[in-house]
Amino acid sequence: MSTVPVITIDGPTASGKGTVAVRVGAALGFHVLDSGAMYRLVALSALRSGVAPDDEAALAAVADTLPARFVGDRILLGELDATDLIRAEAVGNLASKVAVFPAVRDALLARQRAFRTAPGLVADGRDMGTVVFPDAPLKVFLTASVESRAWRRHKQLIDKGFSANIDALRQDLAERDARDTQRRNAPLKPAEGAFQLDSSAMPVEDVVGAILGWWAQVQDAAAGVVGSSGDAAAAG
Repeated sequence: MSTVPVITIDGPTASGKGTVAVRVGAALGFHVLDSGAMYRLVALSALRSGVAPDDEAALAAVADTLPARFVGDRILLGELDATDLIRAEAVGNLASKVAVFPAVRDALLARQRAFRTAPGLVADGRDMGTVVFPDAPLKVFLTASVESRAWRRHKQLIDKGFSANIDALRQDLAERDARDTQRRNAPLKPAEGAFQLDSSAMPVEDVVGAILGWWAQVQDAAAGVVGSSGDAAAAG
């Protein structure tokens, strides 16, 4: 078991976990893993190479040989800067479908775990606390209403220059939620002992503050310090 600490932040699409993970990582000086970006890179690569969206073996081969690199805040696919390309709705929608296949998830598992390096890691995704880093000392499950998530995604897409329709986004999010929670392999659900938080009406700063507070509690508990905050329940 690795001694490098990990904070996992799982949750549905557009729950804010990516933004929160980056800020928590910056506050603690930890590395950050956007696991969703890896599935989006598989989807983008499949689209560019003409791999059928239902060909599990071919998609797993793409995942296994994925020339992905994370350089600062840029996400590279070989020499292609895919940072903005993977945020397109067509790519995100395919990534959600690709992620259902066990062979694809297995192909990316070791790659995700390799991000666990000193001084620590904040990993966001859908199965970070349940499958990838089940021994993480702090697990968070971040959610938000479909309505608030649709408006967040709408703003994100518009800001990046993509066209977006709010009704279509609501439907897409509902469909992704269903795929993520109902898949047999690594379904989206809170990890055992996870702190759960609904961010629908919360500013990002408050969500980050809550997670940093929980991290302080975890550190105190590990050091044998028992305080009044140590009895907080893992509930939103």
